[in-house]
Amino acid sequence: MTSARWAAERVEAAAARTAAAAEHHTAQVQPRLARVLAALAAERVGVHHFASVSGYGHGDQGREVLDRVFARVLQAEAAAVRLQFVSGTHAIAAALFGVLRPGDRLLSITGRPYDTLEEVIGLRGSGQGSLAEFGIAYDEVPLTPPGRVDLEAVEAALAAPARMVLIQRSCGYSWRPSLPVAEIGDLVERIRRRQPGCVVFVDNCYGELVQELEPTAVGADLIAGSLIKNLGGTIAPTGGYVAGRADLVEMACCRLTAPGIGAEGGTSFDLNRLLFQGLFLAPQMVAEALICSELVAQVFTDLGFATHPLPGAARSDVIQAVRLGSPDLLKAVCRAFQASSPVGSYLDPVPAPMPGYASPLVMAGGTFIDGSTSEFSADAPLREPYVLYAQGGTHRAHARLALEKALAALAESGACPPD
Repeated sequence: MTSARWAAERVEAAAARTAAAAEHHTAQVQPRLARVLAALAAERVGVHHFASVSGYGHGDQGREVLDRVFARVLQAEAAAVRLQFVSGTHAIAAALFGVLRPGDRLLSITGRPYDTLEEVIGLRGSGQGSLAEFGIAYDEVPLTPPGRVDLEAVEAALAAPARMVLIQRSCGYSWRPSLPVAEIGDLVERIRRRQPGCVVFVDNCYGELVQELEPTAVGADLIAGSLIKNLGGTIAPTGGYVAGRADLVEMACCRLTAPGIGAEGGTSFDLNRLLFQGLFLAPQMVAEALICSELVAQVFTDLGFATHPLPGAARSDVIQAVRLGSPDLLKAVCRAFQASSPVGSYLDPVPAPMPGYASPLVMAGGTFIDGSTSEFSADAPLREPYVLYAQGGTHRAHARLALEKALAALAESGACPPD
């Protein structure tokens, strides 16, 4: 049997085994879309909201309505959706610097945050104006060996006053379960019992619209994320958001712009339509990304690789981790995924340093929006145990084509001989 035929049969069999999961994710599009449509209708969105103003951006009615629509969809009191946020990390950093003051304590209860936040906090690098350099203390509670929140250690850590508790919903580059919204709600209640005035901030990247509720619906004070992931529907050109309590959203905006300006400034560059339309498309795109993740999980589980989450398991974000255990396998899979991309398929993804990351990254992401993972893509830090993190996919057919190419490459390399 040829490697291509073997790969196609493997992917076909995996697709059959994930059919029930695909049906479940497809069924979730309607209630998520109903939420988006209700928000658009409640705010009476019309074509006149697609335009924006120039200069300072004062009185941008489209931007103001967009903020209110996002607040409704994210089940929050207020939201700020801004093209001026260059990434989810930027939105998170604005929230951290906006709320925290010298002498405050930031406590992460989901272990070490995502790589790009390490320099923001001051865990790596110096001289760039990190939280640590502004006199903000930081502590973290390591996860348990299975990757769960250590509740006893959290209780102990809350014995000391904390201005903010940080919860990372997604697994990031860690081999751990992503947090379900219900579990985030339980953690919020636990924090409130010990420290009622503490701000609970959730890094919501990769989790939007995956479950019925968002963290702000279960008590989180503030959330933040990127527009070129879930909520951008593959067409938002850039940007990020913060959402939650109105006073905290304004504090984050005062860090994005300036004190006294806050959320009142910042033009939308006549791109409001793409943000409204991206949000409208987001429920469908998120469902397809979840279906693609299910397929990745099944294919590599069938080959004997460890996967997280397992096929059919409950999901709280769109990321699928695969422990390949070898840099050569990691690069081979990324190379095949890149060759299946709509943009830059001729490129060879090689490990390289990336701003904000501790390790060289290998990235397969030939996306229409630079840095987006909305089209089927994967990336990985080049460090042990060499875990691939796949995400996105505008349609399950794209994942199938990319997986067929990846399995054929693994077969030809001798790593996975055809049956």
